[in-house]
Amino acid sequence: MLKRNLAILAIILSCSSFMVNGWPWVIDTVSKVRLTWSEDPSTTMKIIWDTKSELGKGQVLYYDNVDHGLNIDNYSHQEKVQKIIFHKSMFNAVVHLKGLLPATKYYFVIKTSKGDLSKRYWFKTIDDNENVKLSIIAGGDSRNNRVPRVAANKLVSKLRADFVLFGGDMTSLDFSGQWKNWFSDWQHTIAKDGRITPVVVARGNHERSNATISKLFDTSEGVYYSLPFAGNLLKTYVLNSESSLNGDQLTWLKNDLERSQNSIWKIGLYHRPMRPHTKKKSENDRLYQAWAPVFYKYGMDLVVESDSHTVKTTYPIRPSFGTGHEEGFVRDDERGTVYVGEGCWGAPLRENNDDKSWTRSSGSFNQFKWIHLDSEKMDVRTIAVDNADEVSSVLDDDRFSLPRNLRVWSPSEGDVVTLESRN
Repeated sequence: MLKRNLAILAIILSCSSFMVNGWPWVIDTVSKVRLTWSEDPSTTMKIIWDTKSELGKGQVLYYDNVDHGLNIDNYSHQEKVQKIIFHKSMFNAVVHLKGLLPATKYYFVIKTSKGDLSKRYWFKTIDDNENVKLSIIAGGDSRNNRVPRVAANKLVSKLRADFVLFGGDMTSLDFSGQWKNWFSDWQHTIAKDGRITPVVVARGNHERSNATISKLFDTSEGVYYSLPFAGNLLKTYVLNSESSLNGDQLTWLKNDLERSQNSIWKIGLYHRPMRPHTKKKSENDRLYQAWAPVFYKYGMDLVVESDSHTVKTTYPIRPSFGTGHEEGFVRDDERGTVYVGEGCWGAPLRENNDDKSWTRSSGSFNQFKWIHLDSEKMDVRTIAVDNADEVSSVLDDDRFSLPRNLRVWSPSEGDVVTLESRN
């Protein structure tokens, strides 16, 4: 009897799946792949995926700066799964690659513990030289509607940006099943040639705790952090509008900005807007009081907000209750901060019925921002996403040209918001 049971167990373990109470039980696979950073994007990359079970600890990632396809024996480097974080009913495997070369393509394949191989994927590290140009996609609020969410994701694959800034509210209820769907939909951001665009994430109010983001993307526990891109070209600040706005987070923000005054550009990312552009949302005085003065003091150039499910761009503004202010802001083209947003990656749209005197443009449609920046200027476009299937893909050596059929929002104020470097 013992030999018979062991034989049955061996057969089960040799299969990729088997049935338990009529349901398929997947033993060891690779799915829901995503890339992100917690350290220098020029020399590191964090690769995360769902292994489906504890057996995923035996998976191995093979990588190289030469493309060997699925011939894993030819890859120069390999890394075992460094940890598995079980969260939202997924076994989230993490491999943190370090010591990479800047501005270099890396190809990778994951082998399961039973010898199956994933697709061949690739990414490119960020240059460590500030004399380059970056392409960034920024948005948030993918929540309920999978059709526009997938459309936006497909555009990510076609625009081939250096990375995505995502401002939270990935799902509506933070349930495990919704997160599995979200990561499955996120695979549409992977280009046909296997290129993966890394994502930098903030927490939204529909993420019920910091743990949702910190465990699914292996961020800091407080979900506030900064990342430097291309030497001193850009510093991004991910803030957590769902936890204490003062205290440790504010102290960290001030200290980091003080140390980063040589950064040519600074971009902030968080979820709730200070001054929403829909009457369905209240003015957020706590956010304004905590962060607006700090942004102005240290020259935050651009802030990406979400939550309201409307579209907005502002003129450069600074906090002031002086003559001509509205809701504590006045226009300041020299030293002000431009605020953009406010969501619309698939969440239910709201009416844009609360413009301010310093609002440049507003609307209500599914969209994200497409940002191009170099050491001299930053161009911000608003991209309508619903016709994603009609849009052509850009080429790697021509990533800053507009592809055919791309719908760039063109309000009366113009289709490009251009900022000149303060330096």
